[in-house]
Amino acid sequence: MKKRNIVQINGGGERGSPAFGGLAAGDRNAIVRALRKGISRREAMALLTGAGITLAASAGILGTAGKALAQTPKRGGRIRAAMTQHGPADTLDPTLFTSSIDFTRGRAHYNGLIQLDDNIVPQPELAEEFSANADATEWTFKLRNGVEFHDGSKLTADDVIWSMNRHLGPDSKSKAKILVAGVKEWKKVDANTVKAVLDAPNADLPAVLGTHHFRILKEGTSDFQAPVGTGPFTLQEFKPGIRSVHVRNDNYWRDGPNLDELELFAITESTARVNALLAGDVEMISNLDPQAIEVVESTDGVEVWSVPSGSFPCIICRTDTSPGNSPDFVLALKYLQDRERIVKSVLKGQGTVGNDQPINIAYPEHCAELAQRPYDPDKAKHHLQKSGVTSAEIQVAEISNGVTDMVLILQREASKIGLDLQVQRVPNDGYWGSVWLKTPMHVGDWNMRPTANIMLSIAFAPEAEWNESRWKNERMGMLLKEARAETDQAKRAELQCEMQRLVSEESGVIIPVHKNSVDGLSSKVKGMSRNPLGTLGGSEWPEFVWLDS
Repeated sequence: MKKRNIVQINGGGERGSPAFGGLAAGDRNAIVRALRKGISRREAMALLTGAGITLAASAGILGTAGKALAQTPKRGGRIRAAMTQHGPADTLDPTLFTSSIDFTRGRAHYNGLIQLDDNIVPQPELAEEFSANADATEWTFKLRNGVEFHDGSKLTADDVIWSMNRHLGPDSKSKAKILVAGVKEWKKVDANTVKAVLDAPNADLPAVLGTHHFRILKEGTSDFQAPVGTGPFTLQEFKPGIRSVHVRNDNYWRDGPNLDELELFAITESTARVNALLAGDVEMISNLDPQAIEVVESTDGVEVWSVPSGSFPCIICRTDTSPGNSPDFVLALKYLQDRERIVKSVLKGQGTVGNDQPINIAYPEHCAELAQRPYDPDKAKHHLQKSGVTSAEIQVAEISNGVTDMVLILQREASKIGLDLQVQRVPNDGYWGSVWLKTPMHVGDWNMRPTANIMLSIAFAPEAEWNESRWKNERMGMLLKEARAETDQAKRAELQCEMQRLVSEESGVIIPVHKNSVDGLSSKVKGMSRNPLGTLGGSEWPEFVWLDS
């Protein structure tokens, strides 16, 4: 019987271990890159002590790093990964990606100009170099030579410009077009160089381009049942709502991937998903139910993989229709959130208290001076009576582990102050296409984004496609633009605090808690990514994991 088989990751090192704990993210990256290039132990010690680490601690870090680097990835094998949601809207069109299964398929099949590492730092991918002019109104990307698409054609600047232009203009269907709305034009400098020309400074552009929607396609792609990418795997089979099968790209431009094959699908019922992991029917599951953590910890051959994050489930009250068009009704629900109880009983401690805005302590831009909203039934009752609402209905699917329990807790609290909150349970399958953004009250689930401005832009900008409560605040739109252009860190922090306060006080989105990304893995799975931007290492794992059989 195995006990406490849980890997808890915080930043770049394992929780509870001193390794890398005192290093800034940039220092950690530099040291890891240097170690991988084969520098001597003396040179590595100099790097570490230069970063402010004692000689004794430096020796311990090098010992830990040496053990990790000694684990040479093995080639071969097949991984079956079960996600939580799929449906007929599953797609291989990056502009339309919505779910984690879309993101993972995109990571297997395509590359981006930029890749975000485990510390959410933009790194070159298809762009071997990138740089900005003095005021960050122009960004230049030099493409790698010799990169080939799956059909053998060469990657060129034309492919990049065509892919990026799909996110621009009023007719774009891109789910992430708000993030690049400030790009006036993509210019071809030469066959291997492109330039983004912006209408205002934006230091976040590389981080934006490292997110899931900005994968690079072959120019003119129109068949998204069998699209051509440059990624580590080629597509063998794709049946939306059923499964996809991906096989190793033997002509990949980078040294990888390690696996022969991936099979990606969903098991929407949580218990069935856990049982599939325990039985060895799959090697990975996303969104491990907190109720199942103990049994996974105590079972040989499987592990809990937990990464602290800014991800969150939420309750959505559309502000353009009743009852969410009453600010007092929404405030009543916010004051009814027993946040500590939800973290303890629903998340089993795998998360932190939320404050009805998405930027928690996982983001450097978190506004610490924003007062925490308390659980206060008396205030909730006051606002409910002002609203005049006595009954409401919310649609709930278990799109995030524990979200149904979170809503049922709210239902019980609501009954105590005179609100009849009816909970209508609906299937996971097809939820994002048939319920989300459509009904007056429902639930949502968000992955963390690379920066606060990206998160706030994609979810709360007045014109954002995914502004799920339909909260249209012009001041918010102005602040987002000002913050992107502001280079003074103190002023930028002030803007961030104002935006976070506005969202917390006025939007129709209720965020009781932030959750760790908690997944389940076979103990044979090695090299798992630690990116905190979503489940299963932010979907970055396909290229890098390997099986230790």
